[in-house]
Amino acid sequence: RQPEQQKMSESPLSWFRGVYLPPALHPLNKTFVKGGEWQDTDSTQEKRGAFLQDFCRKYNSRKKLQTHLVHLVSRIYVEDRHKVLYCEVPKAGCSNWKRVLMVLSGLAASANNISHDDVHYGKHLRKLDSYDLKGIYTRLNTYTKFIFVRDPMERLVSAFRDKFEHPNSYYHPVFGKAIIKKYRHNADEEALKTGSGVKFKEFIQYLLDSHRPVGMDIHWEQVSKLCYPCLINYDFIGKFETLEEDANYFLRLVGAPADLKFPKFKDRHSSDERTSTEVVRQYLKELSKEERQLTYDFYYLDYLMFNYTSP
Repeated sequence: RQPEQQKMSESPLSWFRGVYLPPALHPLNKTFVKGGEWQDTDSTQEKRGAFLQDFCRKYNSRKKLQTHLVHLVSRIYVEDRHKVLYCEVPKAGCSNWKRVLMVLSGLAASANNISHDDVHYGKHLRKLDSYDLKGIYTRLNTYTKFIFVRDPMERLVSAFRDKFEHPNSYYHPVFGKAIIKKYRHNADEEALKTGSGVKFKEFIQYLLDSHRPVGMDIHWEQVSKLCYPCLINYDFIGKFETLEEDANYFLRLVGAPADLKFPKFKDRHSSDERTSTEVVRQYLKELSKEERQLTYDFYYLDYLMFNYTSP
C-alpha cells in the first residue's frame, strides 16, 4: 500500500473494526409508563433490546465486522427537532414513518396529505451520511435511534408483490428484464422487452444467485446490512406486526405532539390483500424445499437478531 492509502485505511474516524458505536443507549423518558396503558408495550420493548444485545455479544465474538462509516449510516434519516434517527427498512412501515418525520420536523401539518412521491422522491428529509463526521458522531451519541423490522419472509413477499405484480417503470425494465433473460427458458419477446410478469420462483433464483445479473435492492436487502443493528445501538426496536402500538408509544417517548398518531392507511395498492402469513405460504409453495431453505438461510441473521420464528 501507498503510505497515504495506509493512513486513510487506519483512520479511526473512517472505519470501525468490529466494535460497537456509542455503547450507552440514549435514556428515554418513561415516567408516564408505570401503571399506565403502555406498560406491556414497554416490557416487550425491553425484552427486544435485551435479546438483540445478547445476540450481538455472541455474534460479534465470532465475527468481527469492518464497515465504512458513511455506508453504516446511509439508511438513517435525521429529525433534528425531536432528536431522532430512523433507520429505514423498506416494507416495514417506512413510507408512513417518513411522513411522520416530516410532520415532526415541521415540513407538513399532517401525515395524511403527503403523497407517496413526496415521501420517497421529495428530498425533504436529510440522511445521516449528509453530515460531516462531527455531525454524524454527535447525533449517534445524543439522538434517540429507532428501527422497525418485519418477519423476513413477509417482507420479501411484500416487496415482490409491490415491485413485480404491479406496473413499475423502474423495477420491470431494470430488474425484470434481467431476471427473465437469465432464469426463464424460452422467454417470449414481449417479456424480454418489458421485463413484466416475473414469477416469484424466478425472483428467488435471482436473490440466491451469487452471480446476480443485477445488484441487490434495499427492498429485499437484509436488515443486518441496511441498519447494522450490532454496530449501532438502537434505543427502540419496533415491529411491523405490532406497528401501530409500537409507533404511537415511541411518539410519546420522544415528546411528539399529543395529536400526532401513526397513520393507519396502506401506502399503495390499498385494494390488495395485505401480505400475511397465509399469503406468504401460498408464494412459498412455488419454491422447492431446497429453495425455501436457502431463502431462510439468506435472512438467517435477521431471523436471529429480532427473534422471529423460522417458517
